[in-house]
Amino acid sequence: MIETITTVVKTQEHRVWVLGSQDSGCNACQQKAGCSINNLDTLLNRKAIPVDSQIALQVGDQVVVAINEKLLLRASLLQYILPLIIMFLGAGIAEQVLKDSPSEFAELWVAGAALSGLLLSLWLINKLQRLWLFSFWAVPTVVKKII
Repeated sequence: MIETITTVVKTQEHRVWVLGSQDSGCNACQQKAGCSINNLDTLLNRKAIPVDSQIALQVGDQVVVAINEKLLLRASLLQYILPLIIMFLGAGIAEQVLKDSPSEFAELWVAGAALSGLLLSLWLINKLQRLWLFSFWAVPTVVKKII
């Protein structure tokens, strides 16, 4: 689990909105660029995000928020690798369809197919995030309240 300390800024039934602390990472080392804790902290510092919580919390509480590393890796692969695969697949299909075509714009059509595949995959991923199994996505949860 990747964990970071955050502050609760809004509460609801089993969900709270948290805002990351101003500290960057765990401050245990100087290697911030490759640190997954620092990356999570950077994400949480940008805006308040909703987090699942089974603990009764109030605005201003300090909490530890965690994300499962395997789910985070799986979601990252889906969001980065799938668009590339679909983009190259679209370009490859267009290349095969247009390889015997005497059109002077064949390369432009291949580039357009690649761009269309990329945009289609990004739209599809956006819809999957809203409608599909949320257990697949890396959903942060509150692990404990800091006293």
